[in-house]
Amino acid sequence: MITKLWQSSGFKRILIFIFIALIIYGMKEMINLILFTFIFTFLMDRLVKFIEGKVRLNRKIIVVVSYAVIVGLLSYGLVVYLPLIAAEITQLIKQLTTFYTTKHDNIVLNYITEKIEEIQISNYLEQGFTFLIKYFTDISKVSLQILLALLMSLFFLLEKPRLIEFTKKFKKSKISSIYVEIEFFARKFVGTFGKVIEAQLIIAVVNCILTTISLWILDFPQLGGLSIMIFLLGLIPVAGVILSLIPLTIIAYSIGGLMKVLYVGIAIAIIHGIEAYILNPNLMSSKTNLPVFYTFIILIFSEHFFGVWGLIVGIPIFVFLLDVLEVTDQKKV
Repeated sequence: MITKLWQSSGFKRILIFIFIALIIYGMKEMINLILFTFIFTFLMDRLVKFIEGKVRLNRKIIVVVSYAVIVGLLSYGLVVYLPLIAAEITQLIKQLTTFYTTKHDNIVLNYITEKIEEIQISNYLEQGFTFLIKYFTDISKVSLQILLALLMSLFFLLEKPRLIEFTKKFKKSKISSIYVEIEFFARKFVGTFGKVIEAQLIIAVVNCILTTISLWILDFPQLGGLSIMIFLLGLIPVAGVILSLIPLTIIAYSIGGLMKVLYVGIAIAIIHGIEAYILNPNLMSSKTNLPVFYTFIILIFSEHFFGVWGLIVGIPIFVFLLDVLEVTDQKKV
């Protein structure tokens, strides 16, 4: 009976999946490096394939030039714009803090700020500053992880054909049955997790550009800091729009009153409509068309277990599980 159970492909697949999950959990200290490496490799591979279709050059030359350009642009941006953006973020934090600590003519706003003060918002701000200080203290560690991830993804793409050929040898080895199942999960993971991450990134970039243009038209200050905040929050599905709307509304009221808040609300509603009805249907598969309730539940639990990374990778991981379990939208099949 045990032999028959082991020979069952479904049972074997579940066991191997649990084994892989346990290995990844055991390597949770390296989760930053693992995720950075996968994301860089997947996105750069897509870029290289796109360039290959347009330009007839040796693949290795395209890979090296692509990485050199990306790293050069990032380095230039960090050196030139990082001090300016840091100053703008500092001003933005001061502006938000001033809003919470001053009295307003509006009774509703005074009531809201009092309630916020009752839940000790100052303590949360203090914790936030402590987290930022700790994060920037560990910036060398994060930078090293990003550098290692870039190098590993570079070496992977340079030797991709050879790596694929070498890995296929396991298919005829004594662990061939295990290799087949791991290959199944790998294909599913790249086909769902990778593509959803890519779609989230594209949506976040488009959302950031459109929102920044709207804020520029509305004469918002600290556009550099706001654009980074909008981009990072844009990586969080659904909830990112709501989270970014809170500080934008506060700043709008501070600089222009209720009319400015109304303009911001209209602009965000239009941009969200473009995201929901144009970008999402074209970039996301039917499996990612989740009910909002499911989305928030996934974000809450994934943030609890994976921290900040959970907000970004929670939905892609859930979509990967749906694909493995072959859960499909019957109306779209």
